[in-house]
Amino acid sequence: MSAGAVRKAPPGAAASPASPPLAGPRLDGPRQAGLRLVRLHLVSRHVPAALAAIAGCAVLLRLALLGPWDTYGALQLPLLFETGAAAVIAITTASSLGEPERATGRWLPFLRLGTALALTAVAAGALAAAGAGAHLAGGTLDVVRNVAGLTGIGLLCAAVLGGQLGWIGPLGYMLVGAYGLYTDWHGPALTTPWIWPARPPHDRGAAICAALVLAAGLAAVTLLGARDSGRRPAPD
Repeated sequence: MSAGAVRKAPPGAAASPASPPLAGPRLDGPRQAGLRLVRLHLVSRHVPAALAAIAGCAVLLRLALLGPWDTYGALQLPLLFETGAAAVIAITTASSLGEPERATGRWLPFLRLGTALALTAVAAGALAAAGAGAHLAGGTLDVVRNVAGLTGIGLLCAAVLGGQLGWIGPLGYMLVGAYGLYTDWHGPALTTPWIWPARPPHDRGAAICAALVLAAGLAAVTLLGARDSGRRPAPD
């Protein structure tokens, strides 16, 4: 047999092109993976809807400030919208993912903390901006203090009762704050700093109390999460 015959490949193999190498799994870099993790966390917490609700509170506050209010009504008006914003933030701690969410591992507490802090800052900024150029009782300092304290109450309530019921805490405290404002006018006035909506904006004790409540709420929701975050959906 000749050398040419030995090198000759079978007809089928000669006509077939070389097979491409098998493609392995697509691996994203750390940055892409981190961004995807953040996006999934925000979506699972319904953060876009929460931002829309907070913006709605700011718009309604601005519209309400355009109307005529007596002094007592003007003091209570911001508290209503501050409570609404805090309730929205507390509800965002709930997650429908359950146990699969814990696959995020060590990043989950940081995601919880970052989300709560960012929403609190957005709420305080939006409500303060809504009162710019208008007669906002207490001014920016009052808004920041009240939003911070009310949000802390909501986060604590979410850790104990669940994210879906986190609104109960801010709503209940709003009634306490409204009564405190009432006593400022009708006496005897409640001077405890733990009822900070009834204290002047520059009251240091009230600001410290609100900050402590916010810190406690952030710690609870960061380390423990909302009570209902670890539940699995019931089988069909």
